[in-house]
Amino acid sequence: MASLYLREDLEDVEVGARLSLTGAEAKHAATVNRTRPGESVLIGNGRGLVAAGSVLVATNTELTIDVEAISRVERPSPAITLVQALAKGDRDELAVQAATELGVDAVVPWAASRSVSRWEGAKVAKGRERWASIVREAAKQSIRAWTPEVWELATTKQVAALTAGARVLVLEPDATAPLTGIAPDGRALVLVVGPEGGIAPQELEAFRAAGAELVRLGETVLRTSTAGPAALAVLNARLGRW
Repeated sequence: MASLYLREDLEDVEVGARLSLTGAEAKHAATVNRTRPGESVLIGNGRGLVAAGSVLVATNTELTIDVEAISRVERPSPAITLVQALAKGDRDELAVQAATELGVDAVVPWAASRSVSRWEGAKVAKGRERWASIVREAAKQSIRAWTPEVWELATTKQVAALTAGARVLVLEPDATAPLTGIAPDGRALVLVVGPEGGIAPQELEAFRAAGAELVRLGETVLRTSTAGPAALAVLNARLGRW
């Protein structure tokens, strides 16, 4: 399958045009993917527009293709957002990467009360930038026309407020309702995944009070790095994405 590269400033392009990339994307194509003239690649803008074509120039500073086909992919609906609690090590990053590959539409970093990892001061911007980079590369690897958005760091109160415009599903091992029993109703979906120590009782109560639904995945307890991706797989099947 052809590799996908991103050019976020791409607004429109026509078949027969020549389209170029420069900077880090061009260097990555030439040095990491070893792209060569004559090969077929994809260049997208991360917002549904993807151009396909044969490579004319592939150097450390430039990747140019002759556009042979154009596709415009509609944004998936209903959208699925993952609220991922900050976690120690790289477990939250693993969750974000896998969720992107599995089709999540947005990611929200959540400062849960039991999160060992903390984003404070300069770490807030740095952490979000790190997640955005992970999402961007995962979207390219999985050949996604839409790159998920990474939201600002959210508090528990802000996460609870998401119920105003979406159906919020909180993954909780002690819940009685299985995620597999959820019937989509057309509303956007928000998956909430807690940190290593689980979601604190007061947070669960805040989510319930706001109208969120507590659901479980099977009879076992999954790590914070695997719970979100596993839930996404279930929802992909329920929504007919797969």
